Amino acid sequence: MTSRDFLTDFQHMSAVGATAGGGVDRQAGTAADLQTRAWLRDTFHAIGLTEHQDAIGNQFGVKEYIPGAPYVLLGSHLDSQPMGGKFDGAYGVLAAAHAAHRIMEKIDAGQLTPSLNLAVVNWFNEEGSRFTPSMMGSSVYTGDLELDAALAVTDKSGISVADALAAEEVQRCASSPQAASYAEIHIEQGPILERAGNTIGLVDATWGAKKYTVTITGEQGHTGATPMEQRKDALYGAAKFIVAARELVDQFPEGLLHTSVSILELFPNSPVTYAGEVIINLDLRSVDTTVLADAEVVLAQQRNAIEAVAGVEITQELTHQWGLMPYHAAGLELAEEVVSELDEPFQYIKTVAGHDSTNLKEQVPTVMLFVPSRDGYSHNEKEFTTDADMLAGVDMLTGVAERLITGELVDIHEA
Repeated sequence: MTSRDFLTDFQHMSAVGATAGGGVDRQAGTAADLQTRAWLRDTFHAIGLTEHQDAIGNQFGVKEYIPGAPYVLLGSHLDSQPMGGKFDGAYGVLAAAHAAHRIMEKIDAGQLTPSLNLAVVNWFNEEGSRFTPSMMGSSVYTGDLELDAALAVTDKSGISVADALAAEEVQRCASSPQAASYAEIHIEQGPILERAGNTIGLVDATWGAKKYTVTITGEQGHTGATPMEQRKDALYGAAKFIVAARELVDQFPEGLLHTSVSILELFPNSPVTYAGEVIINLDLRSVDTTVLADAEVVLAQQRNAIEAVAGVEITQELTHQWGLMPYHAAGLELAEEVVSELDEPFQYIKTVAGHDSTNLKEQVPTVMLFVPSRDGYSHNEKEFTTDADMLAGVDMLTGVAERLITGELVDIHEA
């Protein structure tokens, strides 16, 4: 595969589930996602990889060189947000496939001697837009989420993960390729690299995050007839909570805290009945775990005040969290050597977003790489990364993977 082949493949891949605004809509397990997975299956076959799917739908393309040895895994995810961008995740899967193909050619030519096996992976349901939680496939792979619990998760229509995966009609295995190390490349999803004029980001840590389901319970009533002083309007309470969550950021030094409210479900959702219950999703993120803890305290105080003013009850259930977690120092050193050899401008950078590498790095040596995102657009049809930056990223991932497959970062005897 040449650089031209990568761009052509990216164009073909991006046509599946394409939206009018230039993005894609390929939520996990939908027809568009399954079509993209079929396209990847064909790509695996074309470059000499054998498909292996595990029980949660993680899609591997494997090449065995050392019988019984573990694998260098390269990959990301193909699923998208609703009306999302075509680069998020999918770029990393295709970059992994092209990096693997280059490595296989070098091995066949006698230019590289592997000490480990090689696999490309498309992790199932990284986005978590249709099925919650996010990073589902990699969480099951690492044992952070029970398989049966993941398969039982349903979407808003009552379709389970198991049902969605059954529509693919492929053979799945109880086992998964064992990882010795992992590398992932992704668009930054922020503006830092572009503003600095750098092509490659070496991710040294992930921000801490806490996600909650927040339920605001009041008492439904008539929008016109119920006296105002008698109302326990859950949507009013939710509105005040949403504003409090947004303005919470202003109580901390600039750039240290990100807050978001997403998903809004209100009941009974009738035009002449104010809400008796509202459910929202709250997301708190910070590079400083102390800030996260302090933000929770401040928000709890505001929550109590909102309950009193709006006459509602607010419960906050933690659904997903991870701490401020560094990536492996040896992996960063390896990546810096590669990027220096390629003579690409680079910087160390932290990831605010979660990635499948967030799970993998807790178990095996992991390298996480970024390429620039124009204007920092993410989860948006306007996502854009230049061809030149994408190709530079493929070169970077290939260089990292070449070192990993020869056994760097891994004790071969232990593996």
